[in-house]
Amino acid sequence: MMKRALILGGSGGLSGMLAKMAEACYEEVWILTRGRRKTEGAYHRLTADRNDEAAFERCILDAGVHWDVVFDCICMNEAHARQDIGILGQRTQRLVVISTDSVYASEYKKVLQTEEGIFVGDRPARIEIPSYAMDKRRMEKVFESYFAQQRTDGQRGMQITIFRPGHIFGPGFLSGCFPMQSRQADLPETMKKGKLSLVGGGCYLIHPIYVEDLAGVMLDCVEKERTFQEIFCVGGPEIIENRTYYEILARIMGVETEIEEIPLTGFVESHPEYYGHLCHRAYDLTKLARAGVTLPSTTVEEGLRAQYRYWRQREMI
Repeated sequence: MMKRALILGGSGGLSGMLAKMAEACYEEVWILTRGRRKTEGAYHRLTADRNDEAAFERCILDAGVHWDVVFDCICMNEAHARQDIGILGQRTQRLVVISTDSVYASEYKKVLQTEEGIFVGDRPARIEIPSYAMDKRRMEKVFESYFAQQRTDGQRGMQITIFRPGHIFGPGFLSGCFPMQSRQADLPETMKKGKLSLVGGGCYLIHPIYVEDLAGVMLDCVEKERTFQEIFCVGGPEIIENRTYYEILARIMGVETEIEEIPLTGFVESHPEYYGHLCHRAYDLTKLARAGVTLPSTTVEEGLRAQYRYWRQREMI
């Protein structure tokens, strides 16, 4: 029987890489996008805006296909999670979803942080939590309720796996992992000028994951039963300080960059959008390893070198 995979996304940094790598695993790879970006590859293409639920439902059901797995790279809120269960549940029994490490309440995070923790919304925060983090956590709770219902009823519905990556990097992504230098197209030019401004001098730990490694983890988990109805932290093989990320990038670029410290005091109150960044972001991957998933292996330097080559090839720098 022909094996088919559907990727919600397909034109983004992660979803595009996942679609490309999925071609080695599935005879048919389908992607669903809004049709606003050009996509390459021999994919079956669906076009819909998932925020238009009626159009999304028509698109999925009218395709008339049963997919062996659906990878949702654009599940952003509780409405999307309900679509996955209610609509995609009619067309697949296997779902893999990307969440984010931003669901953890920054002031209560541990080193190393496990899957269990204090999440945004669990306790009052000193600032208004960014909507992205709150929406993602509400999305997770829809799935957690579904897991609990399945266990209580003894049913075997969709088998779902959720991943919480932190900083994803590599080809297809803009560089920068920490305020004030985060996902900026002009970061390489800024570094060439010799100075970077980092909050706290870049003192916090990060756990970056190379995009191909994350896509590989998603593909590898599909048939691993110990990943069913579970949520996992995921990161690469190295945990480093933020400043080290930029020092590696500067070395790859062949430039000297001085790091200037922005005081931590009062910064998050003035810039609540960076709430999820101003903390250690280092994760315990024990649960993922015990589930039998092959852990990421690409070092930060290897991944940043690939990202730099990508920029050069596309004349982005």
